Amino acid sequence: MTTYTPAETAARSGFSIDTLRYYEREGILPPVARTAGGHRAYTDAELGLLEFLRCLRETGMPVERLRRYGRLCQREDTVPERIALLEEHAETVERQLAEVLAQQQRLAEKLAWYRGQLD
Repeated sequence: MTTYTPAETAARSGFSIDTLRYYEREGILPPVARTAGGHRAYTDAELGLLEFLRCLRETGMPVERLRRYGRLCQREDTVPERIALLEEHAETVERQLAEVLAQQQRLAEKLAWYRGQLD
């Protein structure tokens, strides 16, 4: 099994080392295995989880909900709760996307109006 140092994990995930520690401390990321020397050793599975956590964070999921999701992922019997949490977040993202698309349309209309003034 391939493992990564905190620096390698930070570089691969795009999270800072401080954020990785914070996510572990807050239960967003499960406790990370340690080497014999006591250093964190991240796996591909943790990198995959970090990739998804980045997606959730970039789509506006608050830290409180990230914490809940992370803790749910640490138990195998919580799949229904994870689905519910992700469905709720997906609905939020859809609403936000609709709002941005409406704003984009309004911007396009204003640009068209200004361009019409030049003719």
